[in-house]
Order: sequence, then structure tokens, then C-alpha cells
Amino acid sequence: MPADAPPPALPSLRQRRRTVATQEIVDAAERHITQHGAVALSLRAVARSIGMTAQALYHYFPNQEALVTVLITRGYDDLTGAVRAAVDTAEDDSAVPRFVVAAEAYRRWAVTHPERFQLLYGTPLRDYAAPAEGPTTQAVRQLSAIFQRELFGAFSAERLAAAEPFALSPSLRAHLEYLSTGGPQALPPPATALLLSAWGHMHGLVVLEVFGHTSFVGDHQAEIFHSAMRSLLEDIHRRIPERAGTPPPAG
Repeated sequence: MPADAPPPALPSLRQRRRTVATQEIVDAAERHITQHGAVALSLRAVARSIGMTAQALYHYFPNQEALVTVLITRGYDDLTGAVRAAVDTAEDDSAVPRFVVAAEAYRRWAVTHPERFQLLYGTPLRDYAAPAEGPTTQAVRQLSAIFQRELFGAFSAERLAAAEPFALSPSLRAHLEYLSTGGPQALPPPATALLLSAWGHMHGLVVLEVFGHTSFVGDHQAEIFHSAMRSLLEDIHRRIPERAGTPPPAG
């Protein structure tokens, strides 16, 4: 910054108060979801919990959809932060692959915050639709980018393009080609298919646990998840050839 440049203007008192009040509303909404579930969320209940009238709350959030968008975005940001922190602090020489580390962090966050996880991935809220290409979409992409990196970071684009996920119909391949035009992190169709399959397996196990469908396994759920993620990673990497133009090893 040039020596004679004026210092950046500080937020006004009114702006600071608005920031504090907005944060208080979001915190209260998250507490309400934790206690009553996402489907019970209402602006009136949130306002009442912090001694504010519903009419006053509308000065900060024009409708419930705006508040839900902030809650979903913050949920994804917190989940992404937990996954990123786990991967960033993993030992380089650890026997646990970094993809498995990321997946286990994803599971831990979901199990620790089941109501917030259900807000992200549970029953859709009536009349709510996320803004197209809005903050929730960007937040999802940040989370997906971590898993994409840990799955495929060691492979060239040529090797990923030569992967053999499963038989792709012409229409599916065309759609995956369309998805592959999305920027520098876009994957070739075979790798996109593998990523979606991996996401489905990982996320499906977490959903079953969060919604109580695997409670009969008891304290062994973490061990089963760990083994499943290792097997999943090994299977995906077996489908990627050592060199472009050579088939993946049999198995």
C-alpha cells in the first residue's frame, strides 16, 4: 500500500450493530434447528428466542428462504472446514490414505451435528429452492473439490480419461462431457462417473448412520465405515490405468 494511501474506512457503528444482530439471528436459528429439527424452523420462533419481534427480524432477513440459504451455506462451510482441517493435519507418512481421512471427517461432522446435516441432505424444506449458482452451490463445490483432489490428485488428465468406471451409455457420456466444461477442476467423463459413484457410496453410509438405520451395528459403525472407504478407494484406483492407452489391471 502506498505510504500516502488513506487507511481503509472502518465499518460504521450502525454496520457493526447490524453484523452483530445478524450473527445472533443465525446462531439462534441454528440452535432452533438443533433442538426442533429443520422442518420446525420459523422466523417467528427464532425472533422470539432472542427477544426480537418477527417484524424487526425482517430488517435483517426479508424472508425465511434468505435465512435458510445462510444456514445451509454456513453448514457446508463448517463441514468443509472440518474435512479440510483433517486432511491438512494428516501425517504425510500415515498409513491412512488422505481420501479416507477426508471421508472420516465428513462422517464425524455429520454424526456430531445430525440436525444440521439433515438440513443439508435431509427432507427438502417446503417452498425452499436454493438460489441458482448462489452461495450454497459455491459451498458445495468447495467441499467436492477436496474429495476430487484426494481421489484423483495423483493422476494425469490422460489417465483419468482412460479410466474404466462402468459401461457409460452414449447419453450419459454426453451429459458427463457437458459437465466437464465447468472450468479447470472439471474431470473427464470416466473420472466424473467414478467421483459420483464414490460420493454415493460414502454419503449413503453416512446417511444411513445419521438417520439411525445402522444402529444395530452399535459401536462398530466407525470401523465398518473405515473399511468401506479403504475398499472404495482401492477399487477406484484399480480402474485407472498405469498409463494412458493401457487397460487397468484386472481384478
